Amino acid sequence: MVRQLGELENEIMTRVWQWNRPVTVREVLQDLRSEREIAYTTVMTVLDKLYRKGWVRRERAGRAYRYEPVSSREAYTAALMNDAWATSDNPAAALVHFFGMMSPEQREWLRDALRVAGTDTDETRAPEAR
Repeated sequence: MVRQLGELENEIMTRVWQWNRPVTVREVLQDLRSEREIAYTTVMTVLDKLYRKGWVRRERAGRAYRYEPVSSREAYTAALMNDAWATSDNPAAALVHFFGMMSPEQREWLRDALRVAGTDTDETRAPEAR
């Protein structure tokens, strides 16, 4: 089961995922400070916790560390969705409710994802594509 990231963990991981390169505490700090007051030690502590939890790997760069993600944001999101779905007593009904909440654009993304995953069937194609 994947543990959902806390608010500050998510803000930091969002930057690490977006930049898609090894980052230092100072880089993350400077970017966060454009939105909020935050201490260097706070960012350092959160990145260390993310390292110990397995979200990032780190490599020594002089006296500092450079951090990079272990997996993608998409993989994290998929794991959260899978965990949420697995908690249902009726997974089929949960999916029906989930699909009902989707916008037309999201349903199209779902169709595209099913095609890419190789699980596209006649039932998953849009009516105009059948």
